[in-house]
Amino acid sequence: MTRVRLSVAERRGEMLRAAVEQIEMRGVAAVRVSDVASALGVSNALVLYHFSTKEKLVAAAFAHAAEDDLAHLRKLLGRRTTAVRRLRAAVRWYAPTGRAKGWRLWIEGWAMALREPALREVTRDLDRRWKAALTEVIAQGVAAGEFRCPDPAASALRLTALLDGLAVQLTSYDGAVSRARARAWADEALARELGLDRRALTAPAR
Repeated sequence: MTRVRLSVAERRGEMLRAAVEQIEMRGVAAVRVSDVASALGVSNALVLYHFSTKEKLVAAAFAHAAEDDLAHLRKLLGRRTTAVRRLRAAVRWYAPTGRAKGWRLWIEGWAMALREPALREVTRDLDRRWKAALTEVIAQGVAAGEFRCPDPAASALRLTALLDGLAVQLTSYDGAVSRARARAWADEALARELGLDRRALTAPAR
């Protein structure tokens, strides 16, 4: 079958999506350039032409996944509703389910980031931008008088730290905690950081 000729940007995007899928399937340490090439029906040389090394391909794949996650976060936080409802939607989406491949990808990334400077920059940037986005919406809620929070940045840090830790428990240790309990804890943590009763998280918008 004749392959459609793609632009350089389209080809790179195709390779990055394939690399993310292969990393989710095999893990960072086990994935090879040939796995990505085989998945796309192209040569190893073509993949290396675009990324030169496996390490650069992996770092670019994580950056691609990070931008997808951040785009979805911006969509959730940009809704025309209260800050409380936007924050709950973001926390509910971020919270681990125990089956999401995305969390396996990021746990792999955190582990590899200890040894790979390029990947460490990607994961650090994603973490910083997540916290900044949550901090901004918490501050908006405070300014609108929806709730009180003396330190939005600290609240964002505590929330993401809890969710990251729950992700490790749910993804790595089967049965350590149920999905329902993890979701309840996430809601309780959000309500506590905003100084609200948990029931306020689901109250109709006024």
